[in-house]
Amino acid sequence: MSGKDTAELEAALNQKSPSKETPSNNAVLTQLTRQAAIIQIVTAVVANVTIISSGMGIGFPSIALIELQNSTSSVVLSESEATWFAAITSIMCPFGGLLSGYLLDKVGRKKTLYFINLISIVSWAIMSFASRTDANTLFIQLIVARIIIGLAIGLSSTPASVYAAEVAHPNLRGRLTLLTAFCTAIGMLSIYTLGYVFKNDWRFVCMICGVFTVVSLLTVIPLPESPSWLVSKKRMEKAERCLKVVRAVKEDDNPEIRAELDALEQNIARFRSSQTKNSKLDQLKKPEVYKPLSIMCTFFFFQQFTGIFVIIVYAASFSIEAGVAIDPFLSAVFVGLTRVVTTVLMSFISDKFGRRPPALFSGFGMACCMFGLAVCAIHPVKGTALGFLPTVLLVAFIFTATLGFLTLPFSMNAEVYPTKIRGFASGLTIFFGYTMSFIILKIYPSLVDSLGNANVFIMFGCISVLGIAFVYYFLPETKGRTLQDIEDHFRGKTASEKSEVEMTTILKGNQANQDT
Repeated sequence: MSGKDTAELEAALNQKSPSKETPSNNAVLTQLTRQAAIIQIVTAVVANVTIISSGMGIGFPSIALIELQNSTSSVVLSESEATWFAAITSIMCPFGGLLSGYLLDKVGRKKTLYFINLISIVSWAIMSFASRTDANTLFIQLIVARIIIGLAIGLSSTPASVYAAEVAHPNLRGRLTLLTAFCTAIGMLSIYTLGYVFKNDWRFVCMICGVFTVVSLLTVIPLPESPSWLVSKKRMEKAERCLKVVRAVKEDDNPEIRAELDALEQNIARFRSSQTKNSKLDQLKKPEVYKPLSIMCTFFFFQQFTGIFVIIVYAASFSIEAGVAIDPFLSAVFVGLTRVVTTVLMSFISDKFGRRPPALFSGFGMACCMFGLAVCAIHPVKGTALGFLPTVLLVAFIFTATLGFLTLPFSMNAEVYPTKIRGFASGLTIFFGYTMSFIILKIYPSLVDSLGNANVFIMFGCISVLGIAFVYYFLPETKGRTLQDIEDHFRGKTASEKSEVEMTTILKGNQANQDT
């Protein structure tokens, strides 16, 4: 490279990056103004309102089973039927995760949110008007409704967080991708509270949930589509319009918007250039795909086998086994409230400290709580001066789990994959995560029967310790990094290589201008 070329190159780079704080990636990001930040926050919140209905669906069996098995004014379910009513959702969630990946790539982020709301409305409507006179009809209606809501829960784990990640500036992305976990927690707390208020009328609770979901569907209509997805479909004019909306840019020919669109287009072009008939399988062989896929699937494994979802689903029975003497409905509300409060706190912690430090603290706290519960199971403290200890440990476990292992796998799942395959890879990861959830929820009662409470708690604690090692050695930090930076990290592309490519691109552009 000649001295003249080098001088031209440095001048071009200085024009492009006047500040050392400018992110060192190919994308030129519009400066985050106050107006743009408000728009990005509002759009992400609206997208995630859809998730509240899914959170309600997760917690619904805990408030309905008592009346469904002991009602004096309506038909009831047998013990076997009640078990299927509670478990069928977990079976369907993995398929919802896979369907999510297909829909995200095929029809886009916004239409996927439409679909989630529509099938959720159908599910709540079926249960609202379920038979009051025929037990067999009631059972069939409930199973169909739970299959549908199971698909909705699996579907909802990815689209809103992917949407938030794609419209948000890197400085906001950490908080906004956590909205999915927050809205799930809000949904569960809402259904627990409605169950506590209307203990003997689960059909009326379903009607309330259905009305809420209709409102949720209507709020999605004004949302702009994800610019990243539009670029992947070569719909550049609409991508530019939507990007201007979320970046709060009004002028027709904004150079920063143009540069960001060009960066997105170049990023996606790398995948298109190597597409074959089995393009998805070929893409899975790329390091920027299989590395984050392996890491996220492992993260979801630790999420499930540390006992987090066991406590959420088996809140009442787990409390009894741990020696906590709390009313089942009140215990569920308490767990839900702890999740909501901690998820709010997590949004600020993640933004300030990143992903790795909270995850390390989370694993350590979970391990300590589980080992503490094991000690309480071996040496019961109920009726003693330390009778409050199991309650404190249970709440502390939910608190520390929400700070990391419960929320981060879902939020990071939207960050770590390249744009072109993000929907498919995210859906595949959710499929694996919910499959692990189904396995642990199914075998937990058997584990308690065969190993005993204390040994199960010890097992969860030991897996939490292994989770700490996994986070320390393998989990990447994504705080403050653009999606392109994250992709380059997994590809193994160094900063000097990125700089060289950027320099070459600018020089070619300058040469083209001179030729013109």
